[in-house]
Amino acid sequence: MSALTAAQAALAAEHAAVYGYGVVGARVDGARRAEARAAHAAHRARRDAMARSVRDLGGAPAASAAAYALPFPVADGDGAVRLAAELEDRVAGAYADLVRAAGGALRREAAAALREAAVRAVRWRGSGVAFPGLAERP
Repeated sequence: MSALTAAQAALAAEHAAVYGYGVVGARVDGARRAEARAAHAAHRARRDAMARSVRDLGGAPAASAAAYALPFPVADGDGAVRLAAELEDRVAGAYADLVRAAGGALRREAAAALREAAVRAVRWRGSGVAFPGLAERP
């Protein structure tokens, strides 16, 4: 996978996360709502940074979709918490691919984004995984 392809995938994951956190924020309350707002802002900032990275790599940043299909119905706060953890897992996976494909400053940024997503996933889920961003192997 080229760095540009991986950067576009990370950008797409950030677009989806920004959308998804709109759903999460609407279904949680209290401290979880503040957490969702902070994550939403972090993903917007990462999305903008990834768009710049795609341009720096010579590509045209992909635009966000008008809407995204959620991986499961989110009817309440518990579903929203599950969605937030899933969003972070997907973002971590995209950044893990970018870490493998990129070098230099872009690789460092991708590693930082992977770490941030893994930490947020633990906060939402309440537990972590051994190697965040890597798909589980049977």
